[in-house]
Amino acid sequence: MSSSKNILHKSITVLFITVMLFSCSNNTQEVRDFLASKNLPIGVAKDAFHVYKDSGRITSKLITPLLRDFSNRKQHPYNEFPKGIKIINFEGKDSVTITGNYALSYSKTSISEITGNVVVLNHKEQSKLETEHLLWDQNTKYFFSEAAFTLTTLKDTIYGVGFESKEDLSMHLAKKTTGKLETTE
Repeated sequence: MSSSKNILHKSITVLFITVMLFSCSNNTQEVRDFLASKNLPIGVAKDAFHVYKDSGRITSKLITPLLRDFSNRKQHPYNEFPKGIKIINFEGKDSVTITGNYALSYSKTSISEITGNVVVLNHKEQSKLETEHLLWDQNTKYFFSEAAFTLTTLKDTIYGVGFESKEDLSMHLAKKTTGKLETTE
C-alpha cells in the first residue's frame, strides 16, 4: 500500500513540475518590461573595454570596471558607469582622454554626464580641464559645466565656475572666473 502512495505522490509531483515548466514563457519583451519595472539593468559588464570604429579606423576607446545597460527603458535608455570611466578619443595621432568616477550616457540624446574627479586631457595641446561635473554632447562634440573648474594650458591656469568648450578644449568659454595665474614662458 505504501508503494501505491509513493507512486501516486511521485506522479503528482511530476505532473505539477511539468505544468510549471510549460506555463513559463520566454517572451523577451516581458523579461525586458519586468527588468525595467524593477529598475534592473538588462545587462552588466565587468572590466569592459570597447573600441569604436568609423570606416575601419579606431575613433575612440571606452574602459570601465563596471557597465550597467539600461537600454530597456522606453523613454530614456541609458548606460551607467558606477565605478568610473575612461574614454580616449582619437583625432589622427592626437587624442583627448576623459576620466571620471561616475557616468551616465543617454543613447537617445547622445549626452553623457560625468561626475567626480572629472579630468579632460588634450595630449597634443597639453591642456587639462578639472571639474566635479561635466556634460558632454557627443553629437556636437561639446563640453559644458556649471560647476567649479580649473583649466590648465601651456600659458596659464584659469579658475572659475561654469565652462563650455569644444571636445578638444579649444574655443573655450570660461564663466565667472575667479583668478588667472600667468605662468612663466
